[in-house]
Amino acid sequence: MKSLLVVAHGSRREESNDEVRDLTACLREQSGDAYAQVECAFLELAEPSIPDGIRNAIRAGAEQVTVMPYFLSAGRHVVKDIPAEIELVRQESPQVDIVLAPYLGAAPGLMGILLKQALQGQV
Repeated sequence: MKSLLVVAHGSRREESNDEVRDLTACLREQSGDAYAQVECAFLELAEPSIPDGIRNAIRAGAEQVTVMPYFLSAGRHVVKDIPAEIELVRQESPQVDIVLAPYLGAAPGLMGILLKQALQGQV
Protein backbone atom coordinates (compact mmCIF):
# COMPACT_ATOMS: atom_id res chain seq x y z
CA MET A 1 0.00 0.00 0.00
CA LYS A 2 1.19 3.51 -0.86
CA SER A 3 0.57 6.46 1.41
CA LEU A 4 1.01 10.20 0.82
CA LEU A 5 1.84 12.44 3.78
CA VAL A 6 1.49 16.18 3.13
CA VAL A 7 3.76 18.04 5.54
CA ALA A 8 3.09 21.65 6.47
CA HIS A 9 4.76 23.91 9.01
CA GLY A 10 1.93 24.09 11.50
CA SER A 11 0.45 27.18 13.09
CA ARG A 12 -0.82 28.45 16.42
CA ARG A 13 -3.85 29.57 14.40
CA GLU A 14 -6.00 26.45 14.21
CA GLU A 15 -7.84 27.73 11.12
CA SER A 16 -4.54 27.59 9.22
CA ASN A 17 -4.00 23.98 10.26
CA ASP A 18 -7.56 23.22 9.20
CA GLU A 19 -6.80 24.63 5.73
CA VAL A 20 -4.06 22.02 5.38
CA ARG A 21 -6.43 19.31 6.59
CA ASP A 22 -9.04 20.44 4.04
CA LEU A 23 -6.44 20.48 1.25
CA THR A 24 -5.43 16.96 2.26
CA ALA A 25 -9.05 15.80 2.11
CA CYS A 26 -9.32 17.20 -1.44
CA LEU A 27 -6.08 15.45 -2.43
CA ARG A 28 -7.42 12.22 -0.96
CA GLU A 29 -10.54 12.48 -3.14
CA GLN A 30 -8.57 13.31 -6.28
CA SER A 31 -5.68 10.86 -5.84
CA GLY A 32 -7.64 7.95 -7.27
CA ASP A 33 -5.61 4.76 -7.14
CA ALA A 34 -2.25 6.55 -6.76
CA TYR A 35 -2.39 6.43 -2.95
CA ALA A 36 -4.47 4.23 -0.69
CA GLN A 37 -4.06 6.78 2.08
CA VAL A 38 -3.54 10.57 2.01
CA GLU A 39 -2.98 12.34 5.31
CA CYS A 40 -1.18 15.40 6.66
CA ALA A 41 1.33 16.09 9.40
CA PHE A 42 3.04 19.15 10.79
CA LEU A 43 6.60 20.13 11.55
CA GLU A 44 5.58 21.98 14.70
CA LEU A 45 2.69 23.65 16.53
CA ALA A 46 0.06 21.10 15.40
CA GLU A 47 -0.58 17.37 15.40
CA PRO A 48 0.28 14.87 14.20
CA SER A 49 4.02 15.37 14.03
CA ILE A 50 5.91 14.17 10.97
CA PRO A 51 7.20 10.99 12.67
CA ASP A 52 3.75 10.23 14.05
CA GLY A 53 2.19 10.79 10.63
CA ILE A 54 4.62 8.34 9.05
CA ARG A 55 4.11 5.84 11.88
CA ASN A 56 0.33 6.11 11.45
CA ALA A 57 0.70 5.29 7.76
CA ILE A 58 2.88 2.29 8.57
CA ARG A 59 0.38 1.05 11.18
CA ALA A 60 -2.33 1.32 8.51
CA GLY A 61 -0.30 -0.99 6.27
CA ALA A 62 1.78 1.36 4.12
CA GLU A 63 4.77 -0.24 2.47
CA GLN A 64 5.73 3.08 0.89
CA VAL A 65 5.19 6.53 2.38
CA THR A 66 5.77 9.59 0.22
CA VAL A 67 6.37 12.72 2.29
CA MET A 68 5.53 15.89 0.34
CA PRO A 69 6.64 19.19 1.93
CA TYR A 70 3.93 21.82 1.48
CA PHE A 71 6.54 24.60 1.53
CA LEU A 72 7.36 27.25 -1.07
CA SER A 73 11.12 27.49 -0.65
CA ALA A 74 14.05 25.26 0.24
CA GLY A 75 14.72 26.81 3.62
CA ARG A 76 16.08 25.06 6.68
CA HIS A 77 12.84 23.18 7.32
CA VAL A 78 12.85 21.62 3.84
CA VAL A 79 16.59 21.01 3.63
CA LYS A 80 17.34 19.82 7.18
CA ASP A 81 14.40 19.54 9.56
CA ILE A 82 11.99 17.43 7.51
CA PRO A 83 14.68 14.98 6.33
CA ALA A 84 15.82 14.58 9.95
CA GLU A 85 12.27 13.79 11.08
CA ILE A 86 11.94 11.22 8.29
CA GLU A 87 15.26 9.62 9.21
CA LEU A 88 13.99 8.92 12.74
CA VAL A 89 11.28 6.66 11.35
CA ARG A 90 13.51 5.15 8.65
CA GLN A 91 15.74 3.83 11.43
CA GLU A 92 12.73 2.40 13.29
CA SER A 93 11.14 0.87 10.19
CA PRO A 94 13.82 0.03 7.61
CA GLN A 95 11.41 -2.31 5.80
CA VAL A 96 9.24 0.66 4.73
CA ASP A 97 10.19 2.77 1.72
CA ILE A 98 9.95 6.39 2.90
CA VAL A 99 10.33 8.78 -0.02
CA LEU A 100 10.87 12.54 0.27
CA ALA A 101 9.13 14.24 -2.66
CA PRO A 102 10.22 17.68 -3.91
CA TYR A 103 8.74 20.60 -1.99
CA LEU A 104 5.78 22.46 -3.48
CA GLY A 105 7.83 25.50 -4.53
CA ALA A 106 9.87 23.30 -6.88
CA ALA A 107 6.80 22.30 -8.91
CA PRO A 108 7.21 23.21 -12.61
CA GLY A 109 3.66 24.54 -12.95
CA LEU A 110 3.89 26.88 -9.98
CA MET A 111 4.89 29.98 -12.00
CA GLY A 112 1.71 29.79 -14.06
CA ILE A 113 -0.39 29.40 -10.92
CA LEU A 114 1.29 32.43 -9.32
CA LEU A 115 0.73 34.56 -12.39
CA LYS A 116 -2.91 33.49 -12.65
CA GLN A 117 -3.44 34.27 -8.96
CA ALA A 118 -1.83 37.72 -9.35
CA LEU A 119 -3.97 38.53 -12.37
CA GLN A 120 -7.14 37.78 -10.38
CA GLY A 121 -6.35 40.85 -8.30
CA GLN A 122 -6.58 43.11 -11.34
CA VAL A 123 -9.86 44.59 -12.43
